[in-house]
Amino acid sequence: MTRNQKWLLAIVLAFFALGAGVFFLTVLISLFGESNMDLTDSFGQRVGVIEVQGVIEESESILRQIKSMRDDSQVKALVVRINSPGGAVAPSQEIYAALVKLREVTKKPVVVSMSSIAASGGYYVACAADSILAAPGTLTGSIGVLIEFPEIHEVLRKVGIGFEVVKSAEHKDIGSPFRPLTDKERALLQEMVDDVFDQFVEVVGGQRHLSRDSVLAVADGRIFSGRQAVKLGLVDRTGDYQDALDVAGRLCGLGEDPRVMRIRKKRSPLLDLLDETTARLKDPTAVLASPRLLYLFR
Repeated sequence: MTRNQKWLLAIVLAFFALGAGVFFLTVLISLFGESNMDLTDSFGQRVGVIEVQGVIEESESILRQIKSMRDDSQVKALVVRINSPGGAVAPSQEIYAALVKLREVTKKPVVVSMSSIAASGGYYVACAADSILAAPGTLTGSIGVLIEFPEIHEVLRKVGIGFEVVKSAEHKDIGSPFRPLTDKERALLQEMVDDVFDQFVEVVGGQRHLSRDSVLAVADGRIFSGRQAVKLGLVDRTGDYQDALDVAGRLCGLGEDPRVMRIRKKRSPLLDLLDETTARLKDPTAVLASPRLLYLFR
């Protein structure tokens, strides 16, 4: 057996192993699957709390929580606790838009409490709030956009693996990890990144009442401490989670230290693992390269 044949055999075996793993996980999840949402402190007027944790790769679960808070007449304000370095552009924008809609439709105050980090896409979401609080040492800012993808064609060439592509148009496989990026493609991607960046700048300027020049002066991807962000106008004041609850309580007339309501989604970690594995198996190149995603920050 030649060296190239050994590589192909290894890839085939890897696919079989992944398939067997998915089957095994499916059986387990049938026993330990996803349950319905449950409410805490569900009686009386209160402040709703939503958490945005980790890299923002999807928005559906957060959007469902926002809608529940919007439709619940007993929820008089909302605190969004953010601990995220950012993530994909569209989900960040969807969460931001849903929070703005909640404010405009229901007149319920929205207060953001920044945890360890609320940068780029996390900061984009925070801009939807009436008031933003951060710890003095919170990492925030990173106003900017990037798009990245792996390039592995040289590695594949060395082991004798090639890819033939039949496409309907010149740029259909733009960003393919199996060939170098052309100058024309780089210009097209830069144009798209610039447009999304402009959207980011408009949101920060409009919601934080800053001039475009003021935003551009700090929108070079830098991160700031919470204390620096206050001085720059990106954050309203320093404070912890309890301070954010107090601010929300005062804004909605419930006073300091209001009762809170959270929506917790009980979900098996196995289901999360299955979702990730299934997503990768949908793309036959996923074993060799990560999916191409547009990120605000990572």
